[in-house]
Amino acid sequence: MSYSFSITAADKASAKSAVAKQLAQVVEQQPVHALDIDAALAAANAFIDLLPDDASQSVHVSMFGSVGILAPAQSAELRSAGVGVTVTLTHKSAG
Repeated sequence: MSYSFSITAADKASAKSAVAKQLAQVVEQQPVHALDIDAALAAANAFIDLLPDDASQSVHVSMFGSVGILAPAQSAELRSAGVGVTVTLTHKSAG
């Protein structure tokens, strides 16, 4: 199962909150991601924290992830997992 999304937020705290909400929606739609949600959120937060605080910039986060398991009837143990996070400061739009 896999997912991808992008968010843009006014600041780092808002970006972290928006990512957490998106990941919660992923788990709601694909419950198997409950197995990797904590690791995915920690990765996103770590990369967001690398950015400097800059009130003139928005924070853009693009994220994707996937997990592989044996057929649910056999086991819900992970066989593979991956996540990718890109964070970028962008100029805020005027108006």
